[in-house]
Amino acid sequence: MLIAYWIIAGLLALAYLAAGTQKAFRAPDKLVAPGIGWAKDMPLPVVRLIGVAEVLGAVGLILPPLTGIAPILAPIAALGLIVLQVAAIVFHLIRREAKALPMNLVLLLAAVAVAVLGFLLWG
Repeated sequence: MLIAYWIIAGLLALAYLAAGTQKAFRAPDKLVAPGIGWAKDMPLPVVRLIGVAEVLGAVGLILPPLTGIAPILAPIAALGLIVLQVAAIVFHLIRREAKALPMNLVLLLAAVAVAVLGFLLWG
């Protein structure tokens, strides 16, 4: 189970770190890239907040179990990413952006797997 956790959590953290750093730190005029076209319709502070949440979630999946300090925080971080993905799915459904849903579902399922494995390992 530990190996499965690290594989899924590592890939999930990389995905959220990549997406989150773009939303949190990219120049506002360059935010409207393929995959984040919705950013032009949202206030910049909201986009930045989503990006920071994604980066913190990615760090939360890796750092606590890696250091051995409060590893229970890792599945809790995964729960936060689950909430984030459910909100993203609802947002894209409202906007009728079906192209975004497969990736959202993959990220959601990966976050669920990480949460379950994390609670089994450290809960």
